[in-house]
Amino acid sequence: MSGPSAVKEVPITRREQLVDYIASGARPKDEWRIGTEHEKFGFRLDDLRPPTYDGDRGIRALLEGLQRFDWQPVFEKDHLIALTRGLGSITLEPAGQLELSGAPLENVHETCCEVTTHLREVKTVADELGLGFLGMGFQPKWRRDEMPWMPKGRYAIMQRYMPLKGGLGLDMMTRTCTVQVNLDFGSEAQMAKMFRVSLALQPIATALFADSPFTEGKPNGFLSFRSNVWTDTDPDRTGMLDFVFEDGFGYERYVDYLLDVPMYFSYRDGRYIDLAGRSFRKFLDGKLDELPGATPTLKDWADHMTTAFPEVRLKKYLEMRGADGGPWNRLCALPAFWVGLLYDDAALDAAWDLVKDFSLAERHALRDGVPRHGLKLPFRGATVRELALEALKIAGHGLARRNCLNATGASEAVFIEPLVEFAHANQTPAERKLELFHGPWNGSVDPVFREFAY
Repeated sequence: MSGPSAVKEVPITRREQLVDYIASGARPKDEWRIGTEHEKFGFRLDDLRPPTYDGDRGIRALLEGLQRFDWQPVFEKDHLIALTRGLGSITLEPAGQLELSGAPLENVHETCCEVTTHLREVKTVADELGLGFLGMGFQPKWRRDEMPWMPKGRYAIMQRYMPLKGGLGLDMMTRTCTVQVNLDFGSEAQMAKMFRVSLALQPIATALFADSPFTEGKPNGFLSFRSNVWTDTDPDRTGMLDFVFEDGFGYERYVDYLLDVPMYFSYRDGRYIDLAGRSFRKFLDGKLDELPGATPTLKDWADHMTTAFPEVRLKKYLEMRGADGGPWNRLCALPAFWVGLLYDDAALDAAWDLVKDFSLAERHALRDGVPRHGLKLPFRGATVRELALEALKIAGHGLARRNCLNATGASEAVFIEPLVEFAHANQTPAERKLELFHGPWNGSVDPVFREFAY
């Protein structure tokens, strides 16, 4: 969830422009990059509460403090809402979760350096303000009504609309954090193959990264409650996109899907126009009552694309959206996992062989069962653990073949080692925290803010 896109205001006069916009993302393999995004919960060190936007120890003060590291401010009206540096940005989720949207980088070593630098800069400023930051999938302690709201126009629109569509949409906005990776493709056919593999295997990432077992200080019965939240957010814009697996899937079919996703807003003249629930198709015909006679621009289309929230999202690149937020090493592990599977041809073939005969019912059973059962979910006479081990093996070989080495001669495969360890142990990060909760933490989630903060 970012701000308005930076796409130019080109009028849309024909539907083909929407298809061409996505198609323009295809690029030769030597230009493929890795863009990693991650969100994290801020908390005040003294009382563990989430910081508000304003105040001496607020999120705005943190953003102002980060400007010493050459980050440039971005304002909405007079509110400082984001920072940019080169091709990277720092943005705010609805309750002040701090998101790094990383620059497009050539390999996972660079990605991990970027994450390390960012966390060091944030910690430098946060320490001065008496703040800490935590990587988990769901806020472990505070109720929804105890979470602050950031002063961003699109969030006000979504805050009103979300409860009309599902019971947990406001929790998605205020109490979840994720880590995502954005990856390129070379052609329409290659995009379709990558999309299918990553959708089918997204529940494996959800299981390996599952780290949201607490709600309001108590176990919630899930390993990835964040993943479960998406099942009751808004059925119009979430889910497994079964049509991606149908013959003939390509850019046009995804455009059809997006045109059927109800709108949230149009950003015009520096303000957000509330169009929640309206049809982009009617917008194309100039038939929206709120904007009489107005038709959309490519910027409206780019903004609209960001308001669909499936497990994998197509823009001019593919976004992997299945993982809970976590500690530093898992922020490096997620891009490594997907790069290993999708950016090496032999690995992509092997991954497709692994999933191509999954039925629609099996794909949904994985998506629906993993949030609660993680690696232990039964699947085809075994469990998700065996599927995860096989996917990790394919990813590891893919990373080794890429042969991107760091200064000490290690390949990118080093970054998936934490995931391999979880799979071998048959224990998710969430299950490890639950053991601590029932043991040394004596039934309190408070120690998580100390022991797992960045």
